[in-house]
Amino acid sequence: MIQEVIVTTVNQQGIAHIAPMGIHLVEDEFIILPFKPSTTLDNILASQTAVINYCDDVRVFAGCLTGRRDWALQTAEKINGQVLVNTLAHRELKLVRVEDDEIRPKLFCKSIHEVNHALFTGFNRAQYSVLEAAILCSRLKMLPMEKIDSEIAYLRIGLDKTASERELEAWDWLMVIIEQHKQEVKNA
Repeated sequence: MIQEVIVTTVNQQGIAHIAPMGIHLVEDEFIILPFKPSTTLDNILASQTAVINYCDDVRVFAGCLTGRRDWALQTAEKINGQVLVNTLAHRELKLVRVEDDEIRPKLFCKSIHEVNHALFTGFNRAQYSVLEAAILCSRLKMLPMEKIDSEIAYLRIGLDKTASERELEAWDWLMVIIEQHKQEVKNA
């Protein structure tokens, strides 16, 4: 199973990095697959820790992909790490082994501490739309523009029916990135 989460890591100076990521859950192991090179990979290898944040504020996902990474953090309880303040729950992870790969190494982690902060009340379709649009934005250079346009048109249906101001704000950030990409492709 793949869970779309926010992973927070820290470097050796204690500076936090926030990244949206699809992590794999296999039995009781959490497998993080960051691309090489990446800050997330460097930080986990250096600190041997990470925090998984279960967050329903899609602005964090969209924000990280559009240069907005200034989200409030607090100190983790059992590891040297940082937790999103607005997360519903979090898990503090310890790295147990690495399967190296030229593109995406597999970082196998165990949960050593978990905390529920707030009640999960369910997702609306707009949250799904923003999350999927964020994934599209992370793959702009890999997908044909026609595919991106058709996916965005379909995702907009759910957005238009169920969005709150949070989802609309996140959506707008992502649409700016897509429009910038279109202009770059056009001018290339």
